[in-house]
Amino acid sequence: MDTLDNRYVIQARNLGIYYGDFKAVTDVNMDIERNKITAIIGPSGCGKSTLLRAFNRMNELVPGARAEGQVFFDGEDLYAKGVDPVEVRHRIGMVFQKPNPFPKSIYENIAWGARIHGFRGNMDKLVEHSLRQAALWDEVKDILHRSGLALSGGQQQRLCIARAIAVQPEVILMDEPASALDPIATLKIEELMQDLKKDYTIVIVTHNMQQAARVSDYTAMMMLVNDGSRAGTVIEFGETTKIFTRPSDKRTEDYVTGRFG
Repeated sequence: MDTLDNRYVIQARNLGIYYGDFKAVTDVNMDIERNKITAIIGPSGCGKSTLLRAFNRMNELVPGARAEGQVFFDGEDLYAKGVDPVEVRHRIGMVFQKPNPFPKSIYENIAWGARIHGFRGNMDKLVEHSLRQAALWDEVKDILHRSGLALSGGQQQRLCIARAIAVQPEVILMDEPASALDPIATLKIEELMQDLKKDYTIVIVTHNMQQAARVSDYTAMMMLVNDGSRAGTVIEFGETTKIFTRPSDKRTEDYVTGRFG
């Protein structure tokens, strides 16, 4: 874990996250491989979403939040002095648990972020390309000027993915992206992730063990540390097949087989 390797797009080193005096995440070391899907799993309250948001400095939007340690993105420390967090979030996009389209047209949901980030090309082509990549174009191509809020929950979430794609990130972070969706919409999101990893690196937080096993190449298992601090850390990280079939840590085995808690 001491060396940086360009196979990996994000590398965390001794990462800790605080909210004021409370340490939510401690001593995380992990390498996220390019063009792969990495799942972060673990019980509620162990810091999964906090860790995910550390990868694009979203935690800093919470008053009193701060990080210690390092997060390298393409070999550069995201937390070094002079690094612009807005640029970080441009290159490392995020899709949230609850679909949150803007109260604008489907077209403007895609175009707005691209404009903000200085896109000067053919906007119609960008909108179509982004919606195609999100497997939504065929469903909305004739209603592009209808409100994004008029779409179904699953369509709204794919619209949010298209919106993230439109600003041309390298990485897409997904925080429980299918937890509010029905099984059919969930399957579409999972199929979409498999298609997207050809062009993007994806990191997903999920409570759904079956989903993690189905979609991810690598899995990080998080638990609270046993020192009474209520901080979470990664106790095991590796290929998903190994984590689910031959875990090294008994706590991982208990969790993935449903015996934990």
